[in-house]
Amino acid sequence: MRSWTDTLRFAFQPVVNLATGGVAGLEILARPETGDVLAEARRDPELDGRLAVLAVRAAARRETLLPLHVNVFAGTLADLGGLTPLHDAVRAVGRLPWEVTVDIGPPYTHVPQRALLEAVGVLRAQGFRISADGVGDGDVPLRLLADLAPDLVKLDASLLTRPAATRAMRTLCEQLGALLSVEGVETELQCAAAVSAGAQLAQGALFAPPARLPAADVYVPPRSPGAMASSSRSGPSVREFVRPAALLPATASAGQVRALLTGSPDVSGVLLVDAQGVPVRSVHRSRFLLSMSGRYGHALYADRPAARLGDPPRTVGADATAWEVLDVLAVGGRERTSDDVAVVDSFGRCVGVVRLADLVRALAESRVEEAAGLNPLTRLPGSDAITGEVDRYVAEGRTFALSWLDVDHFKQVNDGAGFAAGDELIRSVGRTLQGAASGTTRVGHIGGDDFLVLADPERLGPLAAAVLDAPWSAGGRPVTLSLATVLCPPGSVRDHREAAACLAPLKKAAKALQGASWVLGRAGLPGLEVLRGAQAAPAPAG
Repeated sequence: MRSWTDTLRFAFQPVVNLATGGVAGLEILARPETGDVLAEARRDPELDGRLAVLAVRAAARRETLLPLHVNVFAGTLADLGGLTPLHDAVRAVGRLPWEVTVDIGPPYTHVPQRALLEAVGVLRAQGFRISADGVGDGDVPLRLLADLAPDLVKLDASLLTRPAATRAMRTLCEQLGALLSVEGVETELQCAAAVSAGAQLAQGALFAPPARLPAADVYVPPRSPGAMASSSRSGPSVREFVRPAALLPATASAGQVRALLTGSPDVSGVLLVDAQGVPVRSVHRSRFLLSMSGRYGHALYADRPAARLGDPPRTVGADATAWEVLDVLAVGGRERTSDDVAVVDSFGRCVGVVRLADLVRALAESRVEEAAGLNPLTRLPGSDAITGEVDRYVAEGRTFALSWLDVDHFKQVNDGAGFAAGDELIRSVGRTLQGAASGTTRVGHIGGDDFLVLADPERLGPLAAAVLDAPWSAGGRPVTLSLATVLCPPGSVRDHREAAACLAPLKKAAKALQGASWVLGRAGLPGLEVLRGAQAAPAPAG
């Protein structure tokens, strides 16, 4: 009698890194010839656990070095209290647990949350990485998602049509220290939306459909300028550029390393790790093969430890920025500038590597994109940069103050003093605003004599004093400025458009005052406060 395992096959779908365009891992999908084994597994935790073990064995038969994603139902983990057979299977095929991500999928309804969290704790202690799967199209409670603190959140592509929700999920991922992946991407438009939302990973038929053989090449649409915006002003996160690492035990021989390198031409180096997965030596492809190819090289080294031909590993934490990686590469001899840098988790275990070429390209693009968005007169960011930050504040539920500053009667200034004097006045106002900005305050020049300022409310007072107290003039003519501010507590506006709509009448009120003026309003509430300026005198009668 044939067992259901006789007709069960597995397919592999690439998980694509949107920054590097490379394959970051393989999700292993059960594909039975008959019946619905997944429906049975949803009801039978023991069967679901066996599927996970079989998936790992199927990947081992394909001899792939890529990290693996194995699917398990939430109810299975809660019921079994962990997956010891999976841990044993991973070790048996020569893989390391931290090369395997357990994709925990719905349904979550009626799953005992405490038991689930305890099981996830067991998996983490064994070294597995954790992914929350099916978010946006499943029933995972938001509180449980935060308690799981996954390494990866897999978002359903249907949520891309709701940008605010997608941005909010990216913000949550940043707080949890998780990567954001989008599943089911089928069109280039969806891919662009995923990149715009800040997703680092994606998978779907656009890149490569599930196949019996792991895909060697995937299609990734070219990025549009400005699409890959980093959420960190200190540089993009190193997580965006992590590539799979080629790992061998610290005891590996030079012959084993040579076999791996010659059989995998895309591998730029090998990391030798201890039993816990902590890098102990780094073997650079070119230097190693040069040593092995020299006269007597193979005879001298083949059976000896590869560690003798390696160097101390260069490592960074998973929360590092791209600029910090460049700092690491700058230390030491020039011959090591092309070495891969190992990215390690909080336990020091290797979770991947980053390459210098990926970082240089991305940082150069970000500088070009940043320069393209600057106002040529003041070299300050334009409105897009500020409004993007406003949307991020809204998604994070932060209180913020958005201000609009301009020069009173600027057309008359230009007409009377000349456009050169007007331009110099604008540059001076921009320099003063930028010099007075502190902390997270952002200053933008949206054109003409109009400036936008985004700040925490408590930082706005000193900045307002710096620009309103200054004795401004153009061509010897005294000039005054008007400032309008709207305070936006959490929930008061849905995006930058609503914040701008609240700001418009405040600007009009400020312009109606005499002298340097400042009015303050609160989003969603009537009325305003006049903090500076005087009411214009009434016109004389008749």
